Formats: sequence, C-alpha cells, structure tokens
Amino acid sequence: MRIGIYGGTFNPPHLGHLTAAECVFRMLKLDKLLLIPAGLPPHKSLPEGSPSAEQRLEMTRLACEQLGLGEQAEVLDIELHREGKSYTSDTLTEIHERWPDAELWLLMGTDMFLTLQAWHEPETILKLAGIAAFGRTEEDTEELFSVQREYLYRTYPGAKIFTLTIPGVVEVSSTQLRERLVKGDGCHLLPPAVYGYILRNGLYGTKADMKQLTLSQLRPVALSYLKNKRIPHVLGTEQEAVRLALHYGADVNKARVAALLHDCTKKLEMDDQLALCRKYGVSLDELEKKALKLLHSKTGAEIARDVFGVDEEIYLAINWHTTGRAGMTLLEKIIYMADYIEPTRDFDGVDELRRVTYEDLDAGLEMGLSMTVEDMHRRGNVVHSATLAALDELRGKRL
Repeated sequence: MRIGIYGGTFNPPHLGHLTAAECVFRMLKLDKLLLIPAGLPPHKSLPEGSPSAEQRLEMTRLACEQLGLGEQAEVLDIELHREGKSYTSDTLTEIHERWPDAELWLLMGTDMFLTLQAWHEPETILKLAGIAAFGRTEEDTEELFSVQREYLYRTYPGAKIFTLTIPGVVEVSSTQLRERLVKGDGCHLLPPAVYGYILRNGLYGTKADMKQLTLSQLRPVALSYLKNKRIPHVLGTEQEAVRLALHYGADVNKARVAALLHDCTKKLEMDDQLALCRKYGVSLDELEKKALKLLHSKTGAEIARDVFGVDEEIYLAINWHTTGRAGMTLLEKIIYMADYIEPTRDFDGVDELRRVTYEDLDAGLEMGLSMTVEDMHRRGNVVHSATLAALDELRGKRL
C-alpha cells in the first residue's frame, strides 16, 4: 500500500492544499492520503488569534471530505495531541509503526522541499518516506528542484524523490488569505464547507450575523453542517424547491432557505439528537424516541430558528419534511416533495412522481406519501402517525 502524508498548519485549509494533494494522489497512484494538522510547528509560530487546534482539525476534516476520495483520504490528529513541538520525523515514525508494510510518501510544496536538509532529523525523514514535492509551473520550479534533488541524492544516497509541476494548482498564500477574509474577500479560495465553518464560528475576524446571512453566505454555512456525501442532495433539494416555488407561486426565498437548512442536523447520532430535543424542549412520541431518521427534521427546525432566525413558516416546513402532516402549507408541501424528487434521487417510479408533482402538487404529495408507506411496510417498519394522517387527508379530498 502506498500512503501519501500531507502535513501543515492548515490555517485555514484552502484550495491550494486540495488541488496539490489530489494531483499528487493521482500521479503517484496512492492508495491512501493522510492530512495531518500540525500542533506546534517547529519552523513558525501560529499567528495571534488563530483558531484552536480543534477548529483547525474540523476545518481539515471538512476539506478532506471535499476531496471526494471517500475512505481513501483521512485526517489524523496525532500531532495535535503531541506535547511540545511537532516534528515530521516523529510523525513518520508513528505512521510507520501503524502501517509497517506501507510505502510512505511525504507531500510538500517548493519552500519546504528547498529547506528539507535543515529540518529536524532529515535522515530519518528520508529513510522512512519518499519525498513528493510540487510546484506551480515548470518555469518557476524545475531549475531549483533539479539542484535540490542532486544535493539530496548526494547527501542521502537512499533518498526517494519525486518532483512535479501542477499547472492547475490554486496559488494561495495562507497569510494573504487570512487578511482577505477579514475584509470579506477570499471565499472563492476555500472549499465551500470550510468557508461556511469559518463564518459560523467567526474565525479570522469574520463577523457574519447568522440571522442576516446573504445567500452567498448561507449556502456555504449550510454545507458546513453536512457530511460531504449529503451536499449534492441538499443542493439538489434547493434547486428543486426553487423550481416548485416558481411553478406554484410560493415564496422562492423561503423555499431556498428551508431547503438549504432542512438536513442541517442529519449527520448527528442518536445521543446528540436527543440532547438537542432536550435543549429545545421538543416533545417526542414513542416512535420518535427510537427512530433516528425521524429526529433530524425536528432538531433541524430548532437550529434553523435559534441559529438562523427563520420564521414560523420555514420552521414548520423543515419540521415536517420527513413525515408530512395533515393540513400542510404550500411551503411544507414544496419542501417535502423537493426532498423527495430532487435531481440526484434515483429510484423506481421517481420520473413518474416528478411528472405528477408538476401537474398537481397534491397528487404528487399523495403519490409520494403512498410510496413511503408502501416502502415502510415492505421493510417491516412502523409508519409515523403524521404520515398516515397526511395521506388520509389527501385521499379524503380526492374522494
């Protein structure tokens, strides 16, 4: 197995890090990529006011997910738990002990590569790992790379060195990026979920009011709550909700906000969901106390109202998007169906459900609820009473 190791302060992790890491991953045909936020870096101090180690770790996790490599990419916190200065030689030793048969490659940019011989225990580093150094263009780096390669080969005869140029890499200075964030700029240089995390935590001098977010702010903030695999679904639900709102004359902005926030607590496990229910005084029936999938709509609605200040109409649309209910408002119906038929959904009957929904919203809602009930019965699961009440009401209207 070939493992790539990419360390840094990741303050913050940006698209320059990600484009370089992905390119090296592909070119070296790595089996695994490890991103490792530094604790106390030996070569520089973290700027005053930097995020905590835990916040840098979470931003790195969000960035790692957006690489789209799944389980092939992982974030390790081993340097954050290490006391004193964090040396690469110690990290490589620990990784070698964890994966003794793996071929290790240490990823680094031009500046780091050109000073490698001045690092702590460079002989240990070059014994345990090959070096994969990357630069932006051949003109910028190859002359310097060739001199350094020759020096390292002479000084450390067993060294493995792979240098490459990445013309498409996003060139970003972390220092300049932090300065731009204070001014409300630079968001395009960050993975969206990382930018959202920065805004909602007020990092790097950002001062976004969560209750007065612009759309360009709300979308990345909403994405920062999600697991990466759920992002296409939420963006698809937003797209579908807007289309349905335009089609049926609902408030487009409210549909957009409800869609973006409808799954904001989806990734939480049962204990965290129940803790939020206790915090917000949410009463649960016996089925809800046991069914994790039923809770995120309730807790998500509470977060949407408490953190983002949504109005009652949006609150209820999020609250009922999983089960539905009798007497649903237009916005509630739109969010329920947008969640059901958004473009990434792919199940038997979805195309017909989409067609019916755009012909008659109530007919589409009845069809969707019926499909849900049939699927639940087929799986041997209990159907929530609110779902049955919604379906009975719609069937009664038709009769």
